[in-house]
Amino acid sequence: MAYYIDGFPGREIKIKDKKYLYFGGTAYLGLQNDVEFQNLFISNIRKYGTNYGASRKSNVRISIYEKAESLLAEIVGSDTALTLSSGYLAGQFIAQNFNKPEYKLFYAPNTHAALYNNYNKPFSTFSELNQAIKEHLRQDDKVLPVVFMDSIDFKECNYPEFKGLKNLPLDQLILVVDDSHGIGIIGTKGEGVYKTLQKFNAKELIVCCSLGKSYGIQAGAVLGSSKRIGQLGETSFFGGASPAAPSGMATFIEAQHIYSSKRIKLGNKMDYFEKSVTHIDFFNRIKEHPTYSFMSPQLVNYLDKNGFILTNFNYPDESSEMMSRIVLSSHHTEKDIDTLCDCLNSFIQK
Repeated sequence: MAYYIDGFPGREIKIKDKKYLYFGGTAYLGLQNDVEFQNLFISNIRKYGTNYGASRKSNVRISIYEKAESLLAEIVGSDTALTLSSGYLAGQFIAQNFNKPEYKLFYAPNTHAALYNNYNKPFSTFSELNQAIKEHLRQDDKVLPVVFMDSIDFKECNYPEFKGLKNLPLDQLILVVDDSHGIGIIGTKGEGVYKTLQKFNAKELIVCCSLGKSYGIQAGAVLGSSKRIGQLGETSFFGGASPAAPSGMATFIEAQHIYSSKRIKLGNKMDYFEKSVTHIDFFNRIKEHPTYSFMSPQLVNYLDKNGFILTNFNYPDESSEMMSRIVLSSHHTEKDIDTLCDCLNSFIQK
């Protein structure tokens, strides 16, 4: 069921004059309604304007982009980074870059549509993916395989152990990973999965992501080697697209202390929630991630009747399975969590 509201969904939302506690979405650090973060963003809008519609290749260039990209690469652990106006665009940027005869594209299970090129279909299992890659290499080892996958797939197949990667011929392929749900919250500095994936020693590693979920700014990014990022930066795709708003880039740089504080708060909220739910194993969990998935339409209805709305829709399209997920955010209070846990415990114990 779709709900229409007239403002950003924070910890509370109002529908038809009824208030609900909201445990959904992707605002993991609760920044979009945070006054300190908003004030910082507003001050940068006054300096940089609301939008910047020129090419990054223009003869007049705003220096904040390179500064933000340098900081992001330092946090993540990559050689360098390149920002774009959205995470989806960042994924398409990579997918289209490799849509050439010298590459063969493969999609791991549960890969997000942002990484698709045309009408690609992910493999059902990593075993099938492994078999297909090895068969391709036997037939034509001159065409380089490129494997696309999500870091956080909400099926517990990838992060934190990435078991499916261990049998792939990684030294013979390029690995492209979307870390939109990990960047900003995974790791002590919010560095995401880049350093973890480096240990798998793929022929080349590229990570793309949205900065709009944890970091609260409308932007995307691609991270990798200096050679690859340099090549991508020279493409007409990059030169022809308007960049992310410079006010967002400046806010990303100046809000690092806010991000750090919010990550600590989020970790504490997760610990509190997991200790307060009687049967936490009822939910599918991912290490360090504030999402708790389940398959129970009855629980969705029970929560709705008791004043809670969570993430619950067919994603990414109507033919996909129903995604039901409780999402914690830094902006939730202990009272919010207590109220939710009382309701969950009442349902699960029935």
